[in-house]
Amino acid sequence: MTRWQLAHGRHLDLGAKALVMGILNVTPDSFSDGGRFDVLDTALVQAERMIGEGATIIDVGGESTRPGAVPVTASEEQARILPVIEALSSAGNILISVDTYREETARVAVAAGAHIVNDVHGLQREPGIARVAAETGAGLVIMHTGRDREKLADVIADQFLFLEKSLEIARLAGVSQQQIVLDPGFGFAKDYEENLQLMARFEELRRLGHPWLVGTSRKRLVGHVTGRDPETRDPGTAATSVILRLKGADLFRVHNVGMNMDALVFADAMLERQR
Repeated sequence: MTRWQLAHGRHLDLGAKALVMGILNVTPDSFSDGGRFDVLDTALVQAERMIGEGATIIDVGGESTRPGAVPVTASEEQARILPVIEALSSAGNILISVDTYREETARVAVAAGAHIVNDVHGLQREPGIARVAAETGAGLVIMHTGRDREKLADVIADQFLFLEKSLEIARLAGVSQQQIVLDPGFGFAKDYEENLQLMARFEELRRLGHPWLVGTSRKRLVGHVTGRDPETRDPGTAATSVILRLKGADLFRVHNVGMNMDALVFADAMLERQR
């Protein structure tokens, strides 16, 4: 079991059972649920629903990361997420993650009550995010991406190439090892075959020595395998969650919390008996 150190004196113990991070996109254009939760009241209702279904963390995002999405300014991103983070922080004991690659947004989000910073650019777009984590003690999710760079042909070698650079940025900024969780970035500049290879060889990533968060929820990978549209990809997502849990993933970032919780309880039952 690994203790993940978070902001505001909180922590999570990872490894003994799978934990779920519920996705809360307060955006008009996210690929699966854009425009559904971009008003404060509806966002909070959805957060409460996910908490009731078993989410340990709510991940609040104010800018779509789908391919081709229109970028927003930092001020617009913050205007979307800060009221939600502040309301969640004052209302209960739930852990809050902010999905951002901006140093400024990460800093104000943690000040507003967020415990975790989830960076889809792996500290390599705005390395100052690492300073925010070091100074605030926030948990840090460092994600691999293939966007805007040349990738190695081997998917695992490319994970190591990118993430070792990210981990060095974190180390130089003073982020402790206990604050870091890694994410292989399913779907981020990876084609169908690369995603399947990454899933099939996932155990090899554990050599990096950190816990892992995975996010396959409703992504094109699931659609390619199942033939389903994004709105009907939750059963396929749950199947990927089980596979990745059995291969060593610790945290699961999903839209449908209840379905994935049920699937992961079964995966944990199998792991317990194997141990």
